[in-house]
Amino acid sequence: MSLKKTNTVLAAAFILFILWFGTEFILSPETTAPGFGLPTCPAGDGGGFLVVKGIRDVVMALVLGILLVTGHRRALGLVLLVEALAAYGDMATVLAHHGSLATALGVHALTATLMVVNGLLIMRETRKAVAAPATPVPRPA
Repeated sequence: MSLKKTNTVLAAAFILFILWFGTEFILSPETTAPGFGLPTCPAGDGGGFLVVKGIRDVVMALVLGILLVTGHRRALGLVLLVEALAAYGDMATVLAHHGSLATALGVHALTATLMVVNGLLIMRETRKAVAAPATPVPRPA
C-alpha cells in the first residue's frame, strides 16, 4: 500500500473514532464518561462539561474530514499535529485529577502519539521536492 493510501486510511480512522467518541459524549455523557479515565463523573451542572467535550471532539473530526475530502493534505497533516495537543491535554487532565494511569497512557497518549505520527507522515508525503541547484547550460563555442 502506498504512503498516501496508508495515511488516508489512518486519517479516516481518526476522523471516525473522534466523531464516534464525541457523539457518545453528546448523546450519553453519563455512560461514556467513565471511559475517559477520570475517577468520578461530574454531577449536577458539571455534566454539561461532558457535552462540551463531545462538541469539541465532533468539531475536531469535522475539520479533519473536510480537509481530507477536499484534498488539502498538507493542511490535514498540520491540523492532525495541532489536534494531537487536545489528546495530550486529555491525558494531562486525567493524570492531574488522579484518574486511571492506564487510560491516560493507553487511550489519550497513544491516540495523540498516533495522530502525531500520521500528521508527520502526511507532511512527509506532501513535502515539496528540493530543487536541484541551477547549473549553467553549456554554450557552444
